[in-house]
Formats: sequence, structure tokens, C-alpha cells
Amino acid sequence: MTLSIDAKFGTIAELIHQNALRAPQQRALVQGARSIDYATLDALMDRAACALQRDGFLPGDVIAICADMSIEYAAIFLGALRAGVAVAPLAPGSGAASLQRMLEDAQAKLLFTDAHGADAMGTAGADASACIALDGSDVGRALEHWLAAEGAKPVAVDVQPDWAFNIIYSSGTTGEPKGIVQSHGMRWSHVQRGAAYGYGADTVTLLSTPLYSNTTLVIFFPTLSFGGSVVLMPKFDALGYLKLAQSHRVTHTMLVPVQYQRLLAHPEFDRFDLSSYRVKFSTSAPFAATLKADALKRWSGALVEFYGMTEGGGTCILDAAAFPDKLHTVGRPAEGHDMRLIDEQDREVGPGEIGEVVGHSAGMMTGYHGQPDKTRETEWFDPQGKRFIRTGDVGRFDADGFLTLIDRKKDMLISGGFNVYPSDLEAVLRRHPRVFEAAVVGVPSVQWGETPAAFVVLQPGPALGAEELRDWVNAQVGRTQRLGQLQFLDALPRSAIGKVLKRELRETGTNP
Repeated sequence: MTLSIDAKFGTIAELIHQNALRAPQQRALVQGARSIDYATLDALMDRAACALQRDGFLPGDVIAICADMSIEYAAIFLGALRAGVAVAPLAPGSGAASLQRMLEDAQAKLLFTDAHGADAMGTAGADASACIALDGSDVGRALEHWLAAEGAKPVAVDVQPDWAFNIIYSSGTTGEPKGIVQSHGMRWSHVQRGAAYGYGADTVTLLSTPLYSNTTLVIFFPTLSFGGSVVLMPKFDALGYLKLAQSHRVTHTMLVPVQYQRLLAHPEFDRFDLSSYRVKFSTSAPFAATLKADALKRWSGALVEFYGMTEGGGTCILDAAAFPDKLHTVGRPAEGHDMRLIDEQDREVGPGEIGEVVGHSAGMMTGYHGQPDKTRETEWFDPQGKRFIRTGDVGRFDADGFLTLIDRKKDMLISGGFNVYPSDLEAVLRRHPRVFEAAVVGVPSVQWGETPAAFVVLQPGPALGAEELRDWVNAQVGRTQRLGQLQFLDALPRSAIGKVLKRELRETGTNP
């Protein structure tokens, strides 16, 4: 019986198999000059699933992947799912010590890596029972030698909605990394949401964020489920992205705000033909209203911003073209998503008030892997016992139900007894014509407890002193908001998906 995306539950692996039967020669994955069709992808998934079953893997067991984005990476990820095996995709940039903790926490029985991943791990993978090299390097057993024989078919697995699909780890830069367990049911809800965004067999999705990130996976899986093609770009650069977009006639993409910024600022942006775009998505970091407006004006296709967490819960969606007067918001809660605001005492706040954003939906994490205490810390239950996920973001709903984010709860600082939101100061800084980007954090102060410190990347132009810029900001803000420090940087420290690493900036501000 054919599986429909409208079904209450199904698996992505089965949808890919159906695509292989319907259109075996349709391109599935593209990387540089290489590509594989659906028949080849389906066969690779079978061979991977068979090899895992041969090696004694059972549903619920875990493999880890620490490597650059590639066709092989994608095929192994999908093949493991076919066997009911969960995948822990690890970020090579996390550092050897964090990677070691992630491997131990996930209890991964097999590690897939490449030269870059192995170098990042150092000795982190030494305790793994086996290591498979995805890239033909000598960091482990060759993938082709590990895979089951061509034509092999795995034993069918009746995957259940509550089974673990993947374990996505936090960066680990602020302490012990937490493994976010997402279920097959949660991923199925993401696929079903894709019907609203024009996915189909003619979809061409360009991905330039890594496969270990939920940012990428939320459009990677729908594209393949609907029979489209995914173009993999392992390392982002603005000009290279534009060339790929034009040559492949890309229809869908997911970009983080800093990528939009770099693309639109590229001097050759306007000479490229990007008319094939239907939908451009963004998530993961604050997206300035001015940047959204620029993207709407100069880049064809819809611009859709998702606000949510890897942990799941509620999602807000902003269709930027439909609501040009709401670009300062992250949109309204998606259909069926219950999003509320709570105060410091965990009480729901009234309309127009500021509070922490919490959300409930069909797509919520099972919990943090092996950390029930951390799971409880991120949960909030309403008086009727309904479970919500805390976002850690502070916001306000307007009269039309659109959510404006004020700041991260943990980033808010208290200076002289007053709450100071770094985002307010960052907005002031961005109004200066010489400021390209800026971030503000709180640093210790004997006089005030905490004081705001700004870190700024300048646009090219005439000389501008740090004290001059600080005085310009302080003349426009309240006494408790005044910057205590301002430093120029060549670039803000960012994660692989574009989030500013404010912990690193706090350390810089504390020790100038």
C-alpha cells in the first residue's frame, strides 16, 4: 500500500523508497560534479541498513556521524533510519573534549567520520568499537568495505512514532552538551508541514548549512520526502552559493541571517538570475527587519522565517511578503501550536506583557538524552497539565498575535538593579552608518553589578574611534543602558550556523 504524506504517521525512509520506484532516475543528491538518483540512494540506504543489522544493531541503538556534509553522510543517516537506528550527528567544531562527552552520552556503537571529523575529535573516537571512513581516508574502515553487498535488502522494521529518530547535541560551549532526542513522529510532522511550501518532484533545494544542525534537517527531509533534489554545499561562500543557485535553478533554500547579510552585500548579487526561487527560509538567529526588507526587494520568491527550537514546542512563522509591516516580529504561532508567555514565577502573563516564550505542539522532543533533570528544567506545565517547552527567549505578543522577541533570557543583564536588553543596544548600534554588525553582552562591574559591553564590526570608511562610537550610542540611550565598553573586532565569533557566540564575547569583555 502506498504511503501518503497525509497519513497520521509514516517514515521518511519509506517515502524515499516510493520515490525510487516512481522516478528511479530522478536526481536525489548533488555535490559538486557528483550526483546520485533515487534508485541509487534507495539502494545505498538498503545496504547501510543491512550492514547495521548484520553487525547486531537493533531498533533504538545509536550511530554517530562526525564529518563534513556529503552524499555519503546523507545516505548513511537515511539508511540508519530505515533500520530503526537513531543517528547522533556531531559538529566537528565542538572540540575534542565535547565530542568525547557526546559520544559517551549517546552510547553510539559505531562512528562514521572523515579526515576533518577525525582531526577534530583527536582521540575522542578511540573508544568507539568501530570507525567507518566516509571519504576514502585512512581514519577508519572504508565505507564501501563496510556496506552490505549490492542488492542486499534489510529485514523490514516497523518503526514507531515515539522511537528516537536523531539525537542533536547543543554546542557544548557553555558546559555539558545536551542531547536533544527527536522522535520519528516529530520528524513526520515536519514533513507534513512541507506541503504548504510547494515541495514536489521539481523542487531543487540548496543547502549550505551542516547536516548536524536542525536548521538544515527541517528542509532536507521534506525535500527528499516529496521527491525533490538536494544540492549540498559543504562550505558556504557567497559567490559560490550564487553560482550554484543560478546553475541549478534552485527553488528552495534555508539560510541563517548572517548568510543573507553576506549574500545581499556581495557586489555581484544583482547580476545573478535567482528567478527560480519559490521559497527562502530562515531560522536560528535574530533576523533584522531591514535585512528582511532588502531580501524581499531584491530576491524573488517568498521569504519565510521560522522561530522555534531544536527541542520543539511551539513554532512561529512569518511570511514576510504577506506582512511587510510585521518584519520586526517572528510571526504568529503555526496552526495547532500553542505559544504563551510566563513570568519569573512561572505564571502566565496577560496580553501586551513581557514574558518568557513557552510552546506546545505535536513536534516536541522526547527529552534530553540521559538527563531527566535537564529535561524537567526545560518543561513548563499549565494548570491543566499540558506540557510546554521553555525557549529561554523573552518576548511580547502584539494585538494581532505576532511575537516580538525582546532578547534571550540568559542574555538580559541587570545593571544598577534595572533590566537591560542587549538587543535594544544592538539596534541602536546598527543605525550608525559605519556599523556592519554588533553584539552586546553583560560583563561584571563593581559599581553596577553588570554593565553592557559592545563588540562591533565596522563597514569600510573613514576613521572612527571606539570611544567616539560609544559616546554616540550613550547619547541616545537611558542612563542604565549606557555602554561601559566598546571594542572593534574583525568578525564576531559565530557557530557553524551563524549564531553569535556571546559566551566568548563575555570572556573577552571581562578580560580586555
